Amino acid sequence: MDFRQEFIEFALQCKVLRFGEFKTKAGRLSPYFFNAGLFNDGASLGRLAEFYAKAAQAGSVDFDMLFGPAYKGIPLVAAISIALARAGNNYPFAFNRKEAKDHGEGGTIVGAPLQGRVLIVDDVISAGTSVRESVELIRAAGATPAGVLIALDRQERGQGELSAVQEVQRDYGIPVLAVAGLRDLLQFLGQHDEFADHRAAVSAYRERYGVDA
Repeated sequence: MDFRQEFIEFALQCKVLRFGEFKTKAGRLSPYFFNAGLFNDGASLGRLAEFYAKAAQAGSVDFDMLFGPAYKGIPLVAAISIALARAGNNYPFAFNRKEAKDHGEGGTIVGAPLQGRVLIVDDVISAGTSVRESVELIRAAGATPAGVLIALDRQERGQGELSAVQEVQRDYGIPVLAVAGLRDLLQFLGQHDEFADHRAAVSAYRERYGVDA
């Protein structure tokens, strides 16, 4: 099975991905909900990191280190760097504090110095705020944002005609890699008869709000 399909199955098993009727930040009624915060134990976080590592290795982004924006990106970036190291690729990583520390080593960046091509890791992209802040921090350090790596791309329009992911790609000129997207979810649902009703609802939602990948 393709790792993207395995990821959808894993998210369902962990109840991170659920079906029903959920109100999104945009005020839409979505037939599915993805809450990466529910990967909240050692086993699930470790498995999640392996999927991120596979997506990073399968993507066409060259990078020298990883960066995780506070707060959700902090455990992610540490776990993903461990997964990559176990796969034979040892990358340095860093993350930021929300507030600068005025004692000890000081500053807002913790971990390896920001340098070279930096891959930003996060759970999802909604408003793109954490990406913007990460890009500013990376550039201020003299490093180069190489791309963004997320768990799920909902592949739906934001306020305009573009998705949140497409807006990030347009605004910062960097690619966004996702472990899986709405297209992968629909493929998974189509291969499992027990999800036929959910596939119809998700397909209708995509018809209304979806964007081309």
